[in-house]
Amino acid sequence: MHSTNTTSRRQLLKWRPIHGVMIALALIAPLVLTAWLGGAEALQRVKHFPLGLLLLMLVMAFLCWNLNAARLRLMLGGRAGRLGQRGALGIELASKFALCATPGGSGGPATLLLLLARRGFPPAKGAAVFLIDQGCDLLFFLAMLSGLVLFSMLSDTQWPHQSLVQWALVGLAFMAALVIVVMRYLPSLLRSPGVNTPWPSRYQRRWLVRRLLRCRHALKVTLKLPRSILIAMLALTTAHWLMRYSLLYLAVLGVGGHADWMWTFLTQMLAMAASQFSFLPGGAGAAEVGVGSLLLPLMEREQAAAAVLVWRLVSYHLYLAAGAPLFVLYSYRMLRRSAA
Repeated sequence: MHSTNTTSRRQLLKWRPIHGVMIALALIAPLVLTAWLGGAEALQRVKHFPLGLLLLMLVMAFLCWNLNAARLRLMLGGRAGRLGQRGALGIELASKFALCATPGGSGGPATLLLLLARRGFPPAKGAAVFLIDQGCDLLFFLAMLSGLVLFSMLSDTQWPHQSLVQWALVGLAFMAALVIVVMRYLPSLLRSPGVNTPWPSRYQRRWLVRRLLRCRHALKVTLKLPRSILIAMLALTTAHWLMRYSLLYLAVLGVGGHADWMWTFLTQMLAMAASQFSFLPGGAGAAEVGVGSLLLPLMEREQAAAAVLVWRLVSYHLYLAAGAPLFVLYSYRMLRRSAA
């Protein structure tokens, strides 16, 4: 227990003032981009956003948090003590706050492992739980991506930049299929003499190999779960992402715009993939620009800017606001125990 507390203390001390600066930039970025893209009229549209629709979006966000908490309880299966829905929701919000508050989401997994360790759940098993969580998300998005490719190819869709979007989907599907093949034969590929090439560098190869091995392990562990548990987890995952990715559609409706639900779903998939290249927490900047640029062909600049701002307030900033107090509370408790 002492080593766990020492580890917790070290992890918590990694938070520096620079994290606060980056979070501040992430908070400001949507406002700056909204004012730049849509001007004062966009802010007026946000001000007059229908209250009933905003409340619906808040309720949906709250349900998304609880769906993830229920999935966490299902993955733990009682191995972390008596964990009720309230406790699981606290862990979910605190870890997601750390995920949203750090570049690349690096703080999320560490926070989850620390919070589970507080309940006597070993970090090694906590890492397996995190991998299963990631594996469920990966399975869902692979299924949705395959469905979107088939839908765009076989139906008469009326999406903006039709051919560009179709080729982008095909490219993403090809990359996903390539990753699956690589993960399937990864041990053999790593033993191949051709792996030792001058480019990429040794460090870059190790970085890539680690992530591929984690991804492969996540899928293997997830698919080996009992069928009933796997179906329940995938059902919770599907409900969560369908509900969360509907927030942009409601934001578009609230500012008087019109867009197909499938297009808003696809928009978020592409934009959130692009946001991984942002150095700010939560992909701030890249996410707003990506979604806004894909909405512009369907509506006025002011509408697109207002919709993006409302969407980010509910899907990102609300996570920060709800998770920050819990993260601070859990951090204080850890530090107090380690000092005792």
